[in-house]
Amino acid sequence: MEKLNQIKLLLLDVDGVLTDGRIVCTDSGEEIKSFDVKDGLGIRLLQQAGIQVGVITGRTSSALRRRVQNLGINLVWDGVDDKTAVLETACRRAGVTPRETAFVGDDLVDLGIFRRVGLSIAVADAHAVVLQKAGMITAAKGGAGAVREICDALLKAAGVWESVVASFEENHPREQTH
Repeated sequence: MEKLNQIKLLLLDVDGVLTDGRIVCTDSGEEIKSFDVKDGLGIRLLQQAGIQVGVITGRTSSALRRRVQNLGINLVWDGVDDKTAVLETACRRAGVTPRETAFVGDDLVDLGIFRRVGLSIAVADAHAVVLQKAGMITAAKGGAGAVREICDALLKAAGVWESVVASFEENHPREQTH
C-alpha cells in the first residue's frame, strides 16, 4: 500500500486496539487491561526506525499509563472526548502533517479522525461501519497482534524490515550443529 511509506506518526486508540476491548474491574474498582507483548516490540521497532507512536483514547487508566511509559511513548492523550480535536496538537508535537499520520481505531468514536489522517486503519474486529470507512484493515483482532501487524507493514514500507530482522539474527545467532 502506497500510503504506508508516507507515515511518520502512528496514533493508536487503546481499548479494542491495544487491548481486546474488555475491561476487567476488581472489587476495589481498579481496572485491569491486557496488552499483547508482540505489539509492544513492534512499537519499539517503529520508534527505533524513526516512526513516532502516540495514543489517543477516551478512557483513563493507570494500566495504560504504565504501559506507555514502559514503551517510551510520550505522545499520550487519555480521557479525550473528541479525538479529532487532538490531532492537530499531536501532529504539531510530532513535527508531522495529518497526511503523514495513521490512526488505528475500532469503533464509531474513531470515524472523525479517520477522515483527517493520511491512513485510517481498522482492526479486524472493528465495528462494521469502521471497517467500511478504513483505508486498511488488519487480519488480526484488537489486542491480538493487530498493532504488531501494522508496525511490521510500516517497517516494510519504510524499507527497513530486512535490516530489523538481520539485527535480531546477528544478536542471536543460531547454534551450529556438528
